[in-house]
Amino acid sequence: MARETSRDRRERVAEMQAVQKRAERRRLFVVIGACVAVIAIIGAAVAWAIIGEQNKKDQALANISGDVAAASCDPVTNDPASGSSDHVGPGTDKASVTKIEYSTVPPSSGKHFAVPAVDSRRVYTVADAPQIETLVHNLEHGYTILWYDRSVEKEQAGAFQALATKVNAMKESANKFLISPWDPAYGAFPAGKKYALSHWSADVDQATGKVSGQMGHRQLCGGLNTTVVEDFVKKHPWSSAPEPGAA
Repeated sequence: MARETSRDRRERVAEMQAVQKRAERRRLFVVIGACVAVIAIIGAAVAWAIIGEQNKKDQALANISGDVAAASCDPVTNDPASGSSDHVGPGTDKASVTKIEYSTVPPSSGKHFAVPAVDSRRVYTVADAPQIETLVHNLEHGYTILWYDRSVEKEQAGAFQALATKVNAMKESANKFLISPWDPAYGAFPAGKKYALSHWSADVDQATGKVSGQMGHRQLCGGLNTTVVEDFVKKHPWSSAPEPGAA
């Protein structure tokens, strides 16, 4: 057998290295291909979930966007308003006040707790809803509140989320639209009514800050309708309030 020369050894080593590199490249391509496939699958799943969620929202809105007359809404009422900057309860000199008897159901103005609801929630449930006195402070800041009878909470959960997103995007709302359950301890909704809108309006002199022309507005309905809510918010925008610039 011929003796292997140093050149033969170098060539053999080079060939082995080349074979190893080709194998490594194949493994790398396989790994890359697998990663691309996984990313594509995840992307498709996310896209499908997003589309599915949007379809759910669209359907939820469609379910409450029918005939306005079917919502059985009363005309909007205009209530005498009072209580601007009248804070009671925790953190005030009237700390012993824990509940206020409002003159209307739901309230559209009145005394209120010192701190409004300022979290990111726009739809509350019975389990986490702020007190009525807290939300009246939100009314003072230009919010419109859709109160709902507790009996419809589960069946309308999807509609509430979709409606809140749609209405809060309106310029007349400016993200100041809340949906919260009504507490019957403050009075019962009239027979056949499951929903109520309320807003606290006022004229504010921008130079002096003087508040005048205060008035509360309410509308009670038997059913939930997107157009009714949008029309109410357009007529009573966030900027019409005793303290519209507050959060």
